[in-house]
Amino acid sequence: MKKLLAVLLLLLLGSAPAWAVLGEHVATVASDQKYLRGEVRATVQQGYSVQQITAADQSVVNEYVSPAGMVFGISWRGTVMPNLQLLLGSYYAQFQQAAQSRVRRRGPLVLRTDQLVVESGGHLRSFHGRAYVPSLLPRNVSAEVVR
Repeated sequence: MKKLLAVLLLLLLGSAPAWAVLGEHVATVASDQKYLRGEVRATVQQGYSVQQITAADQSVVNEYVSPAGMVFGISWRGTVMPNLQLLLGSYYAQFQQAAQSRVRRRGPLVLRTDQLVVESGGHLRSFHGRAYVPSLLPRNVSAEVVR
């Protein structure tokens, strides 16, 4: 029985989805595509590239990548809210702390620190948002490109 539980636990942990994570390398886009069962479309812009994954349910995750291959921003829109813990990676603790210290009110969630910016809003079956790390923005690229 213990072996069975151990095997089930390993299977569950091993099948956790991987997302392109803020501050990490773009290599995770392939696993995102597999998890979302979507199509990837890459576009090259001046000073950065965008890896856009469109899932079967028409949800879209955009991953903004610097010339060095680092993910500096992520945006999303779709019928469900993505797992921000996976998307934000090591920045999630900062996000969680800032979100808890914020006075609760209606409307979109907007968190701005020197290290992280997260904007998220929407309603049932229509969510959108973006997150970026200001210090990782490529030279001559505005934060407004993450949309």
